Amino acid sequence: MANEREEQVLQRVRTHAFSSLAFDKRETTNLHLDEHVYEKGERIGPEFQEIVADRASILVFADDEPRANFGHNCRYLLYDAKSGVFHHEFTARFPPISDVRRPKTLRPFHEPVAFVESAIRFRWYPPIWRCPVILPDGARYALLYAGMSNKRHLNDMEFLYRTLIDVYSFDPSHIFTLSYDGTLNTQDGVQTHWPGDGTPYRINVTGQGNRAAFEAAVDTLKTKMKSHDTLLIHCNNHGDYDGTPGTSYLCTYPSWGKYYNADFSNKLAELPKFRQLIVMLEQCNSGGFNASILAKSTAAATSVASAAIESQSSYVSADGNWDPFARDWIAAQAGHDPFGGSLAFNPDTDGDGKIEAEEAYGYANAVRDPRDSPNFSESSEAGGDIGLGQQYRIWWWWCFILYESLEKYRIKLPPVEYNERLRRVQPELAKLTAELDKTSEGLRREMKSKVESLVGSVFGKDEK
Repeated sequence: MANEREEQVLQRVRTHAFSSLAFDKRETTNLHLDEHVYEKGERIGPEFQEIVADRASILVFADDEPRANFGHNCRYLLYDAKSGVFHHEFTARFPPISDVRRPKTLRPFHEPVAFVESAIRFRWYPPIWRCPVILPDGARYALLYAGMSNKRHLNDMEFLYRTLIDVYSFDPSHIFTLSYDGTLNTQDGVQTHWPGDGTPYRINVTGQGNRAAFEAAVDTLKTKMKSHDTLLIHCNNHGDYDGTPGTSYLCTYPSWGKYYNADFSNKLAELPKFRQLIVMLEQCNSGGFNASILAKSTAAATSVASAAIESQSSYVSADGNWDPFARDWIAAQAGHDPFGGSLAFNPDTDGDGKIEAEEAYGYANAVRDPRDSPNFSESSEAGGDIGLGQQYRIWWWWCFILYESLEKYRIKLPPVEYNERLRRVQPELAKLTAELDKTSEGLRREMKSKVESLVGSVFGKDEK
């Protein structure tokens, strides 16, 4: 009988929560019943929301914008634990789980906005041709961060990690990846296979998604980075702002901590002077970081691309597997979408064979989810020209010869195998290029002498 009475109470709670929705909200709001009973005085949700139960209460979590990343508008509906009678509604910005290490107790009972997994498909297109990186000039580093990660945030970072390794030949030891509890775990559970191609995740998670780990990674970079180096920073996951300009923040693991843009940027200001900083931010309200990053950057050139302006949320794809802005920015860099499919157009708008920061942003903005509000900032024209490729010298005729030799393999081999073989070729190509350097220098001196003689024969008589 006790279980029957408890079910009657819960049914009363569910019925009231659903019937309290305005008619037009019944197809856009997801309702979750919390199996955990909150005792009098117990905090509900992140500490900074200051929501406390004033009696033993049953909670219904109403997510009014389920396809937005947090923070966004949501509500806590509280009911008397014994009678099931409604007694209070709180407005909130984050779900009621204050510490993700706690057992998951939220169970949906009205979920009109559901994430639909992608259909099974096999698609493969060769990546857009890029002349391979041959002559290193400075090192490249990447810092990838997601705090209160869902599977979509891990998926975005996996796509970027594969792009950095396979397309741009980053040294894996130069990539710092900080996510959730330091594993492939997420708020949606442990992830095993990436939805892009169904293979196991390759990303090497090096630490937890919290402020301490981010600042420790910056401290490590302080000891490594030199004047010719490039740094990529990508932040994913959730964020919000306190309602006034300049108060945007990243959420940190495990309890929705706030890492404010001013603190984030002040930490970056500790880096030594270096060549280039390229930043891509996916979290809600991320545009609030742009100005402070530009102001504090120690790089000679800096660009920042954000998914949303300071006052707006960023959004989730319909299948729940991606954040569209991050996915499309990375796709522009990779030359294909996460499934190996072709892009809507070639983002290399100036046809110089590399994807610049402004071009990656331009592509993601052109194909954007209409609910996102992307924005872009650069310290100078050089900031918008930053690419992820290794700095190198090249002669276009030489690149065309390489293109003709490689093309028959590029169009037949899967990208991972093609790029792995290409990396094996590159050391010997570097030696050939070094020989070309010497020959080219000799030809330059010979040509300089001939040009000076030619010019002197025409203009030199004026000096007499």
